[in-house]
Amino acid sequence: MSAIGMRAATEARAWIGTPYRHQASTKGAGCDCLGLLRGVWRALYGEEPEPVPPYTPDWSEPEGEERLLAAALRHLRAKPLDAPAAGDVLLFRMRAGSVAKHLGLQGRTGPAPSFIHAYTGHGVIESPLSAPWQRRIVARFQFPGEGS
Repeated sequence: MSAIGMRAATEARAWIGTPYRHQASTKGAGCDCLGLLRGVWRALYGEEPEPVPPYTPDWSEPEGEERLLAAALRHLRAKPLDAPAAGDVLLFRMRAGSVAKHLGLQGRTGPAPSFIHAYTGHGVIESPLSAPWQRRIVARFQFPGEGS
């Protein structure tokens, strides 16, 4: 478990209770799943890696573009799905055949894994990384600066 991964998980937990707000990224005031990741990034590195253009709640489903996956590949380090660590960024495909459009951060690993995410109608919560959620994971990433 890396120090930066632990810092990311700790920061994500500090956002728990933040209400869900589409396109927002302010701890305590509102965020969506990308906003949570943006806030954790800012806590770790100071500035966001690139400007985030406006986006609709359906993300890029009409076009079928994997925009979140492409952005993650630009700024995070891909890692095997079967190598979980606290603080990993998880990318989810909510329905088979749809674009990946939900993000979370691994909270706990082991026999009772969890992830922290901003979820419509719930805000930022830590949820069990149950079998149905695990089946939706498309990719796993670590933050830059972590060891392999």
